[in-house]
Amino acid sequence: MDVLLTGHRGFIGRHLHRALEARGHDVQGVDLERHHSDALDFFRYDNGGYDLAIHCAANVGGRASIDGSPLAVATNMALDSWYFQWLIRTGTPRAVFFSSSAAYPVELQQPGDIHRLTEDDIDLNNPGLPDASYGLAKVTGERLAQYAEAEGCRVHVLRPFSGYGEDQADCYPFPAFIGRAKRREDPFEVWGDGSSTRDWIHVSDVVGATLAAIDHDVTGPINLGWGRATSFDQLAGYVTHAAGYTPRIKHLPTAPQGVHHRVCDPTRMLSFYQPAVTLEEGIRRALNS
Repeated sequence: MDVLLTGHRGFIGRHLHRALEARGHDVQGVDLERHHSDALDFFRYDNGGYDLAIHCAANVGGRASIDGSPLAVATNMALDSWYFQWLIRTGTPRAVFFSSSAAYPVELQQPGDIHRLTEDDIDLNNPGLPDASYGLAKVTGERLAQYAEAEGCRVHVLRPFSGYGEDQADCYPFPAFIGRAKRREDPFEVWGDGSSTRDWIHVSDVVGATLAAIDHDVTGPINLGWGRATSFDQLAGYVTHAAGYTPRIKHLPTAPQGVHHRVCDPTRMLSFYQPAVTLEEGIRRALNS
């Protein structure tokens, strides 16, 4: 199978690239070429000829980027728009669109009891307020995916929660925590008051669930996560315990924090894919990498 993979040098993209090639597929990667071209240019001018397209390219870079560069992040709307136009113009029969847990209304992710987000919590006709311009771009992309489906392209829409792995950039929380633990930092810094929760899923399971959704022809939207709420204080405890020390936790209340609770209901995903890498195993792998 001939596969187009945008953002193939990025975190999710490079893992997908390896998995697709291991299956024997011919993969054309497209990523940012400095001072030259990017996926947006590709979608404008390419004439297609692929059996499957997987779109991982995006402008993002952790919470600091989402909060600090909203206009730059909003360029994802243009990128995604051209992606869907390219799919229809070239007659590409199947495609993957990575949405995000950031697409969910922030009102459902506030302090108090944890609301496990279900796919139906987003009504694309009245989606509520998503998380910053990044979430807005993802909600918009999901609506565009519906238009592409109506034009004959099969689109698999996935909503990953907090993806992580050993080779993730340290602007994201998980690798930042791993780096602090490897350096045995004491005090150990945690952004916010430490009580915010996230639903962590290892990159290998993001890839596994993506390929399983394609194999089983599940269009989605599909949450990718464990449904396990882990606070940042708990994550710090797991990481430092695995590293063999017990530092003092230093909270940074003025640092970017995002929503308070972001945890999924993974029922739809579990109907066709069972995640394999627990958070504890992911921490062990990262500390040993």
